[in-house]
Amino acid sequence: MIKRYILVLIFSIITLLSYGQKKEFKPEWNVGVGFGPTFSSVDFQVTRLSRGPSTKNMLQYHGGVAIRYLSENHLGFIAELNYSQQGWEQNFKEDPEYAHSHQLNYLELPFMTHIYFGKKVRFIFNLGPKISFLLSDSEKMNQALADYLSSGNVPATMATHQYYRMADKKIDYGLIAGMGLEFRTAIGNFALEGRYSFGLGDIYNNTKSDVFSRSANRVISAKLTYYVKLF
Repeated sequence: MIKRYILVLIFSIITLLSYGQKKEFKPEWNVGVGFGPTFSSVDFQVTRLSRGPSTKNMLQYHGGVAIRYLSENHLGFIAELNYSQQGWEQNFKEDPEYAHSHQLNYLELPFMTHIYFGKKVRFIFNLGPKISFLLSDSEKMNQALADYLSSGNVPATMATHQYYRMADKKIDYGLIAGMGLEFRTAIGNFALEGRYSFGLGDIYNNTKSDVFSRSANRVISAKLTYYVKLF
């Protein structure tokens, strides 16, 4: 699936470059600030246990600054520096009396190819890699779950490695894909975008002797960015 997206992106860039060179175009630099909600979860896969923790989306927020360079007609690049709240809330479907969540706070640097169509109202599509540095993380657990974990009745097949344990890895990386609309006005440009972030790194160690073979961030987010033209 990822390879398919990359091939589509490469083909789109080549097509747009060929089309853009036929028209006169003046490159444009923009600087912006953006903010929006994140709906984050973690994909847990276990190595030896019969079942791993199930997670559901946790509502948090992200925001930061952006620099955008429109290099060709319909094509440009975006670099951002964001503070992004991620993590997970465990899904206790069969045991609703339990509650557990883990928040991960990242400094995030995406670098994306920017494709757009239109003039005053533009359809936008962004795709590219990101790298993140973990600033801090924190855990919340209700008393019912804490009592259960200390009772000695937890089955050996249940994954408990994620409790009372901070992230092992400070560096995370992945891919971001987003699409939305941009409204260009006399006071600046407003880009409203929905994004999906696919984590390629893991939160916890993932060797054969570790509990989790996979513990990757998954983030759905929305972002409103206000851009002003520099030159």
